[in-house]
Amino acid sequence: MPADHEPTPTAGAPISGEDGSPLRLLLVEDDDGDAFLVTELLDSAGAEADVTRARTVAEARELLRHGPLPDCVLLDLGLPDAVGLDALTAVRAAAGPVALVVLTGDIDRARGLAAVAAGAQDYLVKSQVDEDRLDRSIRYAVQRSHAQIAARRLEDAQRAAEENRRLERGLLPILLVDHPRLAVAARYLPGRRRALLGGDFYDAVQSADGVVHALLGDVSGHGPDEAALGVCLRIAWRTLQLAGTPPDHTLEVLEQVLIHERHDEDAFATLCMVQVDPTAGTLAIRLAGHPSPIVVDGGEHARVVDGVDRRPPLGVAPGEQAPVAEVALGADDAVILYSDGLTEGRAAGGRERLGDDALCAVASARAQASPGWRAQPTTLIDATIAAVQDANGGPLADDAAMLVLARRPGPAAGPGPAA
Repeated sequence: MPADHEPTPTAGAPISGEDGSPLRLLLVEDDDGDAFLVTELLDSAGAEADVTRARTVAEARELLRHGPLPDCVLLDLGLPDAVGLDALTAVRAAAGPVALVVLTGDIDRARGLAAVAAGAQDYLVKSQVDEDRLDRSIRYAVQRSHAQIAARRLEDAQRAAEENRRLERGLLPILLVDHPRLAVAARYLPGRRRALLGGDFYDAVQSADGVVHALLGDVSGHGPDEAALGVCLRIAWRTLQLAGTPPDHTLEVLEQVLIHERHDEDAFATLCMVQVDPTAGTLAIRLAGHPSPIVVDGGEHARVVDGVDRRPPLGVAPGEQAPVAEVALGADDAVILYSDGLTEGRAAGGRERLGDDALCAVASARAQASPGWRAQPTTLIDATIAAVQDANGGPLADDAAMLVLARRPGPAAGPGPAA
C-alpha cells in the first residue's frame, strides 16, 4: 500500500497496541520448537507483547470467539486439524478484521501470494525470518489492519449518511398545491445534533374548491420515536383533508392518533392549522399550543397575527376545541407558519432568545432584500433561516420548520386541479 495511505511504524519503537498497551498476539503453532523461536525473536526485537498460544485451528477459533481479540495473529499453515489455505480461511473467518501474518515453513512464493489474497497481511518463511523482519511484518500488518478498519468505518458512515438522506427525503411531503394565485414552499432543518428528522412536521394540500389547507406542528422531544409520531400525524392529517373532513373533527382525530401512537404517555404535539382561500383572500387559523402565524404584507412588513385563541397542545387536554380566527389577506400578503426552533435560537450578540418579534424583523428585512420572492417562496425561507442561524452563531439546537403561502395578485381565476 502506498506510504501516504498507510502509517509507517517508527523504526526501533517497541511494538504496542493501538492505545499504547502491550500488543496482544495469538500464535497458532503446534511445534514447541518453532513457538519458542518466535517468542525469542520477539524478545530480541524488544516487543512489548502478550503472547497467547493455540496449537490447533479449533483452539484458535475458540480463543478468538471468546476474546479478547488479539491485535495480530501469527499463523502456521501446517496444523493438526487444518493445512494450507484451509487453516488460513478458518482462522481468518474467526479473526474478523484482526491483522493476520502467516509464519510457515513453506517457501513456495505462489502459496504466499495465495495466502495474501485469502486475507493475510503478510507471509513469512520461518527459515528466512529474523527479529527485525518479524518485528517489521507485525508492525505493518497491525497498521494495515487499523487503516482497513478506519476505511471501512468511514465507508459505513458515508453509506449511513446517504441512507439517512434518502430516508429524510422520503419522509418529507410533496406539497399538493397548484393554484394560480398562491405559491407554497417549505423547509425542514434538523437540529445540530441530528441528521434525521425530529418531531417537526408540515404539509399542504388543495381541496376541490380551491382552498389550500396547511399544517405545521411540533412533537415534544427529539429522536426517532418523535419523528415517527410526527410522520403519523402528518399522514393522518393529509388523509383527512383529502377526505374533506371538517377542521374541528380533523383535530379530534389527530389527537386520537397521537394518544394511540405515542410511546411516552406525556408526549404531546403543538400545531398550527390554516385554510387559505387565495381567490377570496381569507385566512382561517386554528392553534393547539403553537405560535401564531406571521403575515408579510405587500410593503414587506411582517407581523404576528394577534388575538388568536389557542387550545392546549394535542395530548394535554383531549377533547378541547380550537377556536377559529378569520383574517382578511391583502393581494400581496403571505402567511408564514413556523416552529419554535427558529425563535428559540439566540438573538445576535447576546444570550436572549430571538423571539417572535425579532423573527418578524428578520423576515421583513429578508423580504425587502429579495424582490420577487413571492414567485419562489423558498428564497425568503432560506434567507430567513440563514439570518437566524447567523444571529445564533451557528446551527440551531432544535429542529426548525417553516412553511410559506404567498398570495399573488392577478385576475380572478378558478381553482387549479384538485389534490
